[in-house]
Amino acid sequence: MRNVVVAVLALVVAIAAIWYSYDLGKSSGLESATMVAEEEVAAVAAAEEAARVRWKMQSTFGSKLSVLGETGARFSEVIERVSGGNIEIKFFEPNALVPSLEGFDAVKSGSVDAVWGTAGYHVGKIPALSWFTAVPFGPAPGEIMAWLYFGGGDEIYDRIYAENGLKGLHCGVIAPEASGWFRQPIESVDDLRGLKMRFFGLGAQVMQKMGVSTQLLSAADIYPALERGVIDATEFSMPSIDRDLGFYQIAKHYYFPGWHQQASVLELLMNKEKWDALTDTQRAQIEVACGDSVRYAIASGEFKQAGALEFLQENGVTLHRWPPEFLAELRTAWDEVVAEKSAEDALFGEVAAHFYAFHEKYEVWKNLGYLD
Repeated sequence: MRNVVVAVLALVVAIAAIWYSYDLGKSSGLESATMVAEEEVAAVAAAEEAARVRWKMQSTFGSKLSVLGETGARFSEVIERVSGGNIEIKFFEPNALVPSLEGFDAVKSGSVDAVWGTAGYHVGKIPALSWFTAVPFGPAPGEIMAWLYFGGGDEIYDRIYAENGLKGLHCGVIAPEASGWFRQPIESVDDLRGLKMRFFGLGAQVMQKMGVSTQLLSAADIYPALERGVIDATEFSMPSIDRDLGFYQIAKHYYFPGWHQQASVLELLMNKEKWDALTDTQRAQIEVACGDSVRYAIASGEFKQAGALEFLQENGVTLHRWPPEFLAELRTAWDEVVAEKSAEDALFGEVAAHFYAFHEKYEVWKNLGYLD
């Protein structure tokens, strides 16, 4: 009997030992599996953090400036929401990182990741870029978007920037600008001769033919230059934008239409190496945010102008419209500019020829489909 009891006790001890060993191994396995899982989660988190985009974007326009600056600040917010926080493109005010009109070189070198502005500010580098912002006596928003997106304009635009280590996206389009602010009424073309005027893009070259001395100033520099008499007159943008810049406090004669910019395209300019390093999803998210910014800029720009004009008139501004004969002289001067610049600059001539080939075909539809 005693032997049986001993045998049973031995069996119990053996089973307990086996169970303890099994349980210990099981516990050790769980701990190992847990450690592996935690390492994998950490690796995934590290990879996701590495894939996150944290860019600095300097704007050419202040964040509070109607339409132009507002759209840039809004874009920064939209891309963060669209990407679920994966892409942060931080908006910096003009001159915060580099001088406002030096964005081309800063982005090209990579010292700034991106610039919010417009291609026409880079004409000192590449004159042909003016065509991708605005064309004197040229297209309204619908036509310039058709040329860029579907008419082959973007193929040239992308090529020019790629050759310079850059990538651009159209991130806004606005309706016609005003033609300019003057202290005294302009009764004839002769009244323009000798004036010093801030003027943008290809329109500046037209005004030079009219005897005007032009210079390109960033938005923040115009008012002090006008106030001190460094310039006699200026143009900048739409009524709501010009109102924000305070020109009406100095010059009381405001002229229309904006023959030099019937539509103006805003741009997100990026370092191409950094753009290429993004994932397909990230590039698509930035493109979507820019597309939404085009919608916002067109709609908000059109909405705000009536109220801005009312405000300006209440503050003593006289609104003028150029007579047909005056516009005809400007148009003649513009045709001369195109011919001369095309002869001097092969790339300028290439873009001009491409645009007008598209325009000639588009005009058939425009003349039939739209009211005169």
